[in-house]
Amino acid sequence: MQTIFMMIIMGVLFYFLLIRPQQRQRKELEKRVAALQKGDQVITSSGIYGMVHHIKERTTILKVAEATLIEFDKNAIATVLKKDSPAAADSK
Repeated sequence: MQTIFMMIIMGVLFYFLLIRPQQRQRKELEKRVAALQKGDQVITSSGIYGMVHHIKERTTILKVAEATLIEFDKNAIATVLKKDSPAAADSK
C-alpha cells in the first residue's frame, strides 16, 4: 500500500514540476509565433538569427543578411524577439 502511495506522489510531482511548465512554455511560444509581424527579430531552432520579412500561412520568410532571404516553417522558430524589446537590440 505504501509503495502505491509513493508512486502516485511521484507521478503528481512529475506532472507539476516537468510537464505543466513545459506545456505553458509551448503555448506561450505558439502565441508569439501567431502574433509575428514584419520586422520582428527571431531565432530558429537551428540557431539562425533573422528578421521577419514576410509572413505566409504556414511559413515565414526571414532576412538573415543583406539581400539574403530564407523561408522557414513557422514551427522552426524557437524564439521571438519583438523589434522594440531590449534583447532584440542586444542581438544587433
